[in-house]
Amino acid sequence: SFVEGGVGLAYFNYMHKVHTHVNRPSCLTKILGLFQIHIKSSMPGKSGGGKDKDMGREQRMEFVVMEHLFYGVDTTLIYDLKGSRRARYVGSEQGRGDTDRVLLDENLLETMPVAPLLVEETAQKALTSALARDTALLASLGVMDYSLLVGIDKRRRCLVVGVIDYVRQYTWDKQLETYVKSSGVLGGGSKQPTIISPNLYKDRFERAMLQYLVTVPGPFTVDSPKDVGSNNSELDSLF
Repeated sequence: SFVEGGVGLAYFNYMHKVHTHVNRPSCLTKILGLFQIHIKSSMPGKSGGGKDKDMGREQRMEFVVMEHLFYGVDTTLIYDLKGSRRARYVGSEQGRGDTDRVLLDENLLETMPVAPLLVEETAQKALTSALARDTALLASLGVMDYSLLVGIDKRRRCLVVGVIDYVRQYTWDKQLETYVKSSGVLGGGSKQPTIISPNLYKDRFERAMLQYLVTVPGPFTVDSPKDVGSNNSELDSLF
């Protein structure tokens, strides 16, 4: 779990450094709280001998509450990007436009020739640096299958981005899923599975984000990485 697997403590230590040091912007969507709900059964069941089972059986559910990345943002398009091209396409549905759907990697690749996601050079440097640190942390914790959520606000002419779903570790069931999908038993052709080992996932994710977000010259240039993102709020203002 998020707590027992050591991810939680490492996350809070990491975010403490983000908020207390300059030049350390992060794209990890902030965690606001961890909650655990215990549900006791009030309905008796029958055991094999016909007797009522213990009515005090309890189920436990855990929740992670994260910030609303697009709060106050007028998004016209939203992409959930993992860097994978396997089963990463959302087809059109009658009565639903793109603004009502969360699009995926293959949707973006389909529209890139005519409507690429353009990012100014300064913002791209800050974003690339932040993602490199964020994904290095996640890989060290055995975490994979996260996404970069991208919201397009055409009115303000900006992108709002954040890494989400980063609490899933590469456990034995995920390793089995990687093996089965890599074998081609479930189809997918030559496309690499979405679920791969954390280090491979990190590398593929970073390469894909560089491809998806096209760098264009901005109104000013930055000579060295130390000039990018001198505080945490500066990164937000660049998109």
